[in-house]
Amino acid sequence: MIRCIAIDDEPLALDVLEDFISKVPFLKLFKTCQSAVEAIEVLHQENIQLIFLDIQMPQISGVQFLKSLDQRPKVIFTTAYSDYALEGFNLDAVDYLLKPFTFERFLKAVNKAYQQINMQLVPGEQPAAAVKDYMFVKSGYDIIKVQYDHIRYIEGLKDYVKIHTDEKIVVSLMSMKTLADDLPAHFIRVHRSFIVNFARITLVQKRKIFIQKVEIPIGEVYRDAFLEKLKQER
Repeated sequence: MIRCIAIDDEPLALDVLEDFISKVPFLKLFKTCQSAVEAIEVLHQENIQLIFLDIQMPQISGVQFLKSLDQRPKVIFTTAYSDYALEGFNLDAVDYLLKPFTFERFLKAVNKAYQQINMQLVPGEQPAAAVKDYMFVKSGYDIIKVQYDHIRYIEGLKDYVKIHTDEKIVVSLMSMKTLADDLPAHFIRVHRSFIVNFARITLVQKRKIFIQKVEIPIGEVYRDAFLEKLKQER
């Protein structure tokens, strides 16, 4: 469980963050703060691992606040202004969310934070399980945990993807590119509509592959990269 706070001088922005955070199983929101000064007391009292931080705020900006901390939790900047993106990343921010952002984009940012935080050991705590074994996917109103090794292949359908696993099919509103960027190296895109778990391939023919009885075409654009990976795995 990642302990987090949200800092923003706009109550509506805090409402959005509180709603999004409540939908993610591995996040625990300790407090919402309308100023960086208010947040200092929380940081002194609690072991906060992640801050959702607005940049343009009265009294002290989010960037100034972050620079003032001797020990910095992981930070995801949330702002309506893109001008500060470079400075944010120079401060080792996990991600930079430009308002208004979608839940899909929010989920991608917090998954990155989850990976980074779980690579560190917090004094007195046991190391978390390896993050790369699974991902969280939004399906309708649910957030579903999907084990990478259980995925056979992924099918793209316009704005949706269908993740075919050993147990079920998970349908999620996201693009193939967004999903492909977050998958481990043993997944490879073989067609504009298909990503496969390379370890689950059972047969390769000239222009198609099989995962058990499922036939999947190899697109011309993706053929060379697939053959190169096949060569490396022999």
